[in-house]
Amino acid sequence: MAEDLAAAVSSLYEQAELTLIEKLRHAIAEGIDSPLWVELKLAALGNFRTAIEAVIAALQVDASGAIRQAVAEAYERGQQAAVAELGAVSVGQAVVAAEALPSAPAVDRLAAALVRETAPVHLRILRVAVDVYRQVVAEASAAPLLGANTRRQAAARALAKFAERGVTGFVDRRGHAWNMASYVEMATRSAVGRAAVQAHTDRLAAAGVSLVVVSDAPEECPRCKPWEGKVLTREGPGGTRTVEMRHATKDDRTIRVRVAGSLPEARAAGLLHPNCRHSISAYLPGLTKGPGPKEQRSRATYEQSQQQRYLERQVRAWKRRAAGELDDGARSAANAKVRAYQGRIRELVAESGLPRKSHREQTETAR
Repeated sequence: MAEDLAAAVSSLYEQAELTLIEKLRHAIAEGIDSPLWVELKLAALGNFRTAIEAVIAALQVDASGAIRQAVAEAYERGQQAAVAELGAVSVGQAVVAAEALPSAPAVDRLAAALVRETAPVHLRILRVAVDVYRQVVAEASAAPLLGANTRRQAAARALAKFAERGVTGFVDRRGHAWNMASYVEMATRSAVGRAAVQAHTDRLAAAGVSLVVVSDAPEECPRCKPWEGKVLTREGPGGTRTVEMRHATKDDRTIRVRVAGSLPEARAAGLLHPNCRHSISAYLPGLTKGPGPKEQRSRATYEQSQQQRYLERQVRAWKRRAAGELDDGARSAANAKVRAYQGRIRELVAESGLPRKSHREQTETAR
């Protein structure tokens, strides 16, 4: 329900990262052929730091607004999904579901949590920018013979090394390392997913619906596959069991339902993780049918979806390289790499039937 909403937030950080690389490139390139280049660069460090602080300040303002908008939209989608699902049941439940639940407190809480989670990113940007500036100056000044060409080559190598990996040093709760844009996207996808699921389940709870069913999503990962198509209790203890429920529309009938566990249990096991393709929906005893054949919806495998994500990362990495290249020829070569990886994405999409997510390749190439 909220997969696309993280793109607006992560793109802000991708653009900030590119701006950082471009400012670093311009700061390093200015006067690089002068014999006083090292002294000039050390004297200009304060100006460079001020320029990066201005980028960070603008990013903080834009990101806070984009985060709240994404969380609010996710919450609204979750509520509307529940209303749509309950349209088939008795009038009483549908009326309860359609009553607006107060969303502002939940949205504010979830958005504030994400703002806090991304706050260290801004400090990291400044620290990395200053450290890389000093490192490039140090490596270039230590180049053999201190010739202008040698210095330029050393600076270009140091810039390219940084541009390829971007701003790094972010580790999630599972110990996985991320670069800045990917970390922010992961955190935002997680937050908007939580918002959509919370709104959805809150609305189902208000209508008295206690069971949900997990979608059978394409390109599922091993953590989620055991829960596909399974019925879960919305809350409560886990464990497989059979429960007897009243028919969704016929009060005089009961239905025996096989329950695979609880939603909290499934989420603790990995379901609905940040990049999860699954969703949940209301399970209405006697009305809800199981998912149709997966082959009719997607030909792709999980491995192919991971290959697509790898190619997308390569596109973004080479766009950063292009932004950081001092030499026009090297910049053209980096842009050629971008086009080559985009071509491989097109081939994979055509072969597998995967949807192409262009926003994951949209870091603009510096000119």
